[in-house]
This record gives sequence, C-alpha cells and structure tokens, in this order.
Amino acid sequence: MSPSIPNAGPTISSGVPAFDGVLGGGFTPHRFYMVQGVPGSGKTTLALQFLMEGVRLGESVLYVTLSETEEEIRSIAASHGWTLDGVQILEVVPSEDSLAPEEQYTVFQPDEVELSETTKAILTEVETRKPTRVAFDSLSELRLLAGSPLRYRRQMLGMKQYFAGRKCTVLVLDDFTGTDDDPQLQSIAHGIVELDQATPLYGSERRRLRVVKYRGMRYVGGYHDFRIRRGGLEVFPRLVAATHRRIAQGGELTSGVPALDELLGGGLERGTSTLLSGAPGTGKSTIAAQFALAAVARGERAALYLFDESIATLRKRLSGIGVAIDGLLDSQRLTVQQIDPAELAAGEFMHVVGQAAARDGASLIVIDSLNGLVNAMPHDKLLNVQLHELLTFLGQCGAATILVNVQRGLIGSSLESPVDASYLADTVLLLRYFESQGSVRSAISVLKKRSGRHERAIREFEIGDKGLHVGPPLLNFHGVLTGVPRYVGGDLPRMQQDAR
Repeated sequence: MSPSIPNAGPTISSGVPAFDGVLGGGFTPHRFYMVQGVPGSGKTTLALQFLMEGVRLGESVLYVTLSETEEEIRSIAASHGWTLDGVQILEVVPSEDSLAPEEQYTVFQPDEVELSETTKAILTEVETRKPTRVAFDSLSELRLLAGSPLRYRRQMLGMKQYFAGRKCTVLVLDDFTGTDDDPQLQSIAHGIVELDQATPLYGSERRRLRVVKYRGMRYVGGYHDFRIRRGGLEVFPRLVAATHRRIAQGGELTSGVPALDELLGGGLERGTSTLLSGAPGTGKSTIAAQFALAAVARGERAALYLFDESIATLRKRLSGIGVAIDGLLDSQRLTVQQIDPAELAAGEFMHVVGQAAARDGASLIVIDSLNGLVNAMPHDKLLNVQLHELLTFLGQCGAATILVNVQRGLIGSSLESPVDASYLADTVLLLRYFESQGSVRSAISVLKKRSGRHERAIREFEIGDKGLHVGPPLLNFHGVLTGVPRYVGGDLPRMQQDAR
C-alpha cells in the first residue's frame, strides 16, 4: 500500500521497502545524498540498512565513521539483531596518541593537516576496497576539520565528483551539531532526506521523515511517520488516496437486524463511511460490532480498532447479548486491535487501517472511537484532513467504515461533539436518550444517507440479552431528540408496553 510514484530511471533500494515507495522507487545510483536530523532520529540505522541491502545484493560497501568507534557501530547493529557481515567499517577517529603534547601542531593550523590526513585515509581505503555504496558518519567532523565554509564546500564537491567517477552511491549523515542550516552541502547533494524527532507532552517520542529535495525524481512529499524497532526503521507512508483511484464494487452491508436495515434503507453501502453519534451508553459500539459480526457471518473480513475499551471488555459486552467472538478471532476473519493512545502517531494509525482494507481485504472497518483518536493526537491539527484522506482511500478499496463519536453530556439539547466529522461521513446515525413513563429509553434515527433513501422516522432502540432490537416509529411522541419528549396520545409503542 506504499504510495510509490514510479519513475523511468533505474533505482537502488534503501533497504527499507516502504521508504523506497516514498522515494519513488529508491535512490538513483552513483549520486551523493544527505541524510540530516537531530541526534537519535535514526540516521545511523538508515545508513546501516542501506549498506546491508548492498551486501545482500553482493556489492562491496563501506561505512566511514568519523565520530564513533567500530565497536560502537557494531553494538548498534547488535541491538537490531544484525551482525554486519560483509559491511566494511573504516574508523577515522583520533587516537590516544593525538592527545600527547608532542603531537599538537604549532607551526600549522590543525585543520590544514588533519583534513588532508583524513581525506587521504578515506580515499586510500576506497581505492583498495572499491565499494559501490558508502556511508559517512558524520559531516560535523568534516565541517570542523575544514575550518572555513569555502574549504568545506570545495572538499565536499571534490568528494562528490570523486565518488561519482567510481560509480559509487554515497550517503552522508549530518546531525545539525555544527549549524542549524547548511546550504553549502544542500546545494551539492542530489537528494536530501530529513529525519525529525519530537516528544509530546505525554507518551513516547514521535518520529517522521520527509524528502526535502530529490533531483529528477517524483517522490511522495510531506511528512511520513516512522518507528525505530528491533530490525530497523519501519516507515508508514502518508496516505495519498489520489494514487489509488479505482472503482469499488457496489452493494449493501446488512446488520442482521431487519428493523435496523429497514431504517437505513437496506443497510450500509459498500465504500461509504458511517458516523454513529450519541451520548455514552446509547449502544453505538454494539451497533458497530453488530455490523462487523454480520459481515464475518457472510464470510467477509472485518477489522475493529478500539481506543476506549479493551478486547476483554468487548468480549464480555458481546457475550452479554449472546455472541461469543473467540472463534471468530481464531479464524482471523475478525480482527480486533486495541490502540494505546500514548504510543501512536497519526500516520502510523492511518497506515495500519489502510493496510487492513488494501492488503487484508476487510469489507468493514470500525474506529471506536473518534474521541479516543483525537485524544491520542491532540497536537495533530490536520487530523480532519488525514481522516478525510483515510475515508476516501478505504472507500476506493470498497470497504465500509463506521466511526463512533461520543457526544458530551447525557440528555437534553446541549450535547456537543469534540470533533465534527458529520460532513465527512456519508451516513449519520444519531442515538439519543429520552425520558418516558418514569424511565430512560433510547431512540435511533438516520439523519442523512448520501447513497440512497432512508427512513426519516425516529425509532426506539434497545439492547437485550438476545441482541439488538429496533422498535416501530415513535409516532405518539414529539420532541424525542430533545431528550424530554411530549406524549401526544394514542397507544404506547410495543416496547414501552412490554416495559410496563
């Protein structure tokens, strides 16, 4: 599901397949690239994956470290379960002898001697080992050795031309410790990748990357979330629905509750989104689960993403209406994933949900709830834009999406929603409490359905030990949606007669 944009020229893999999709296929060979980011953002890990991919293809590769020892590099690799077999490491760091007083320069400036010696050591190794992939870690050391911006630029330009003449693809890492902005090298590099790391007010750090420039290639712009796991970088490309346009199959998804399907005009249309909105406890999650169970009963796949309750709570709640889901989970036709809000980035969640439809073929996606999603990503101001992109993508995959939205408050006309997603949804179901005959009842109605006709009636809704029950229209009440209706006469609805 990577939103790769194919390019005509040949490319080589970065070692991270999803990142290759962001680059439009990979790196153009025999070019000079810069990977920049703050310390800890994942630059070394990406460079090692790039070199190990070359080893896998039988290439000669070289890792040049100017700030860390070979032992430290191998320790980093070991933390990912790598051995670095086949990766040649050139350690160009000052030795203990350089600290002795007699080794200090007095006639010449240190940069005049050390830069020449460092460059000579690197080029000698390149001539001997003839690598096709080289990674430099890091530019901060070379920048300090150069002394002046002019000398630094000339040195980098000379290295670029040198490696290009030897058919070598080069990654240089820059950790921003020397300067906040480095136009000297940015103008020389064929491509620039920026790795970013931020720490929210609560929870683990969030990492993302973007391609700043890439000459002659069509790449996927913008920020893409990623994680550093054991085994390397895991990139979650930004969803681009426009690159996955296709005509989804029509048809309706029924709930297995005839009265509910009748209220919806036959069911939910495939490829559309539905918003279940209402106060806490009105039955929104149970309705969403009912549609998922009905899809699984037809032999289809359904995926539920829970923010507000655990899988154990879902299992217990459904068992209360006579449904056991253990067998469905074992069959893998029903997927239930509990989301930890403190550990999730928006892009990662969108990617995981998109994979459920595009790769696994789920016909129904349930996000329960939007409130949990908003609370998990309070600083993602463009969440509605991302949500729109996700719903469009899922619709093009032919999957129906149900969004659960919990309104603030319980009864009355002043209920509010923390996020307004009604304009995004194709269908909106509203569930409300109302008072009648000394008890609190629940009502359900369909406010809109873009894909076809639906009932305008307000029906009573009830959850019992035998499942969901939707009663006849509440014809004898006025003001049900206010929460305090007025009885206008006639026989009570059958459900309320049973309650008496």
